Amino acid sequence: MSVSEEIVKAALKEVIDPNTQKDFMSSKSARNIRIEGNDVSVDILLGYPAKSVLDEIGKLVSKRLESIPGIGKVSVNVSSKIIAHSVQRGVKLIPGIKNIIAVASGKGGVGKSTTAVNLALALSEEGAKVGILDADIYGPSQPAMLGIDGQPESLDGKKMEPMKGHGIQAMSIGFLVDVEAPMVWRGPMVTQALEQLLNDTNWQDLDYLVIDLPPGTGDVQLTLAQKVPLTGAVIVTTPQDIALLDARKGLKMFEKVGVPILGIVENMSTHICSNCGHEEPIFGSGGGEKMCKDYDVEFLGSLPLDIRIREQADSGNPTVIAEREGKISAIYKAIARRVAYKVSDLAQDHTALFPKIVIQNT
Repeated sequence: MSVSEEIVKAALKEVIDPNTQKDFMSSKSARNIRIEGNDVSVDILLGYPAKSVLDEIGKLVSKRLESIPGIGKVSVNVSSKIIAHSVQRGVKLIPGIKNIIAVASGKGGVGKSTTAVNLALALSEEGAKVGILDADIYGPSQPAMLGIDGQPESLDGKKMEPMKGHGIQAMSIGFLVDVEAPMVWRGPMVTQALEQLLNDTNWQDLDYLVIDLPPGTGDVQLTLAQKVPLTGAVIVTTPQDIALLDARKGLKMFEKVGVPILGIVENMSTHICSNCGHEEPIFGSGGGEKMCKDYDVEFLGSLPLDIRIREQADSGNPTVIAEREGKISAIYKAIARRVAYKVSDLAQDHTALFPKIVIQNT
């Protein structure tokens, strides 16, 4: 029996990408199907970074193709390509950044900054070029979490070079002021500082910029939602009813200004005893998933209340770096892949494709 392109396509329709839950044909990931005799080769191009599971996806596709009767040699090449996606109407993209993801919470104390830094590092570990902007002007925590000291340089006297930590680019007001100096600023000063941190940093060819937002729905959040080209937002909450009430406000704010909600991360879902390993939902259970159902958004995953997450972030060596092959790192990476896929599924930004008309005297 000879192998045809139709047979190969039919087989690929039966293979489900574990990260997107779509088959490789309907997601248009399968490209360049080539058949020579009964030998088959195919390229799988993913729209999200997935370095840790490329081999797994390759084996998944190969296994199905090898089951086709009469098939010869099978060759599967899996790779990723990340492109820019559309943002709020009337807001321009920032040079050097393809996609901006805001990480927000309605209230403080839910582990948003820890989640943001581990999400950024997980995206980087999966093969993307990533930056993080610490938008918490009053309480910047990313310099300590990334273990970065010193101040940013300016090579041209106009823009600051981003700081580097664990392979990602970073910018924070914490790099520019004394660590113990309180920021006694009113709202307009804070929003202006934030815009300068974002626009006056020489971000270098980022696939994703993760913005760690301060808690709440005030000036900073509104400025970001209206003036910064956000691709999407991730909401962090705990299962606790009080946290969920505030998280809902944050979600509604982004909805009002037309920023897609990529999903919800439930932090501190269960407490893991450091002595016996017993798990207990001390903040309640199922709150994040219920909120997702109420607002028809995706539940991206849940993280435990584990002392190591706190200790590692405090020491400047967050969990995704400290325990690369650990169980919690695997959760962060799975959330990161899902967030990146949700971004890839949004409308693309085509502004770079349009010609620029220049009028000049000749």
